[in-house]
Amino acid sequence: MSLNAQELKSRLEEWLAGRYDRLFVAADGMLTIELPAEHLLPACTELRDDPLFRFTQLSDLCGVDYSAYGQSDWETGAASAAGFSRGVSAASGSVPCWPGPRYAVVYHLLSVQHNRRLRLRVSLDGEMPVVDSVVPVWPVANWFEREAFDLFGILFDGHPDLRRLLTDYGFIGHPFRKDFPLEGNVEVRYDPDKGRVVYQPVTIQNRTLVPRVVRRADRQGAE
Repeated sequence: MSLNAQELKSRLEEWLAGRYDRLFVAADGMLTIELPAEHLLPACTELRDDPLFRFTQLSDLCGVDYSAYGQSDWETGAASAAGFSRGVSAASGSVPCWPGPRYAVVYHLLSVQHNRRLRLRVSLDGEMPVVDSVVPVWPVANWFEREAFDLFGILFDGHPDLRRLLTDYGFIGHPFRKDFPLEGNVEVRYDPDKGRVVYQPVTIQNRTLVPRVVRRADRQGAE
């Protein structure tokens, strides 16, 4: 038996009673469940195996860092109607407004049998956030979780081979964390004297980019 969207929402509310934080339809129209980390693995197993759900495919898994949520160096609210006044001030960032934990892991599930999609989100905190690996439920999560570990520093308990996936050997830090320098910490170049590639401290200066506004001479004083 396949469920329509409202029936699915009602069924999930009943089935997950006391085991979820929020269950809602997001702005993109996808049904979203926010779960405590301790309920993730059993919930995923049941979502995969229950004949009413049958979310047998994990389409995506990614990390999120909310520490800079709501902050921006760009000030566009005062732009003129023509768009010429848009500018930037490094001191004009808004106050962060994310009230919850710093990190989250987001899972996108697909039920091929029922043609239904579902999003799960687990919030995490701490310098080295930890959540159960879902590789035992969906083996395809292996590289997804390695990517989230590499880029965000999120640990997946029970992962069979949790190593970095995208960064270089010996890389320090997690480049998708919001406090990681935009220009990085080291740079790579070829040294002709040594005849090999060398690593050195980064020489790029971090700065706030300012848009270049080019005004045609024949527009001066036209408005």
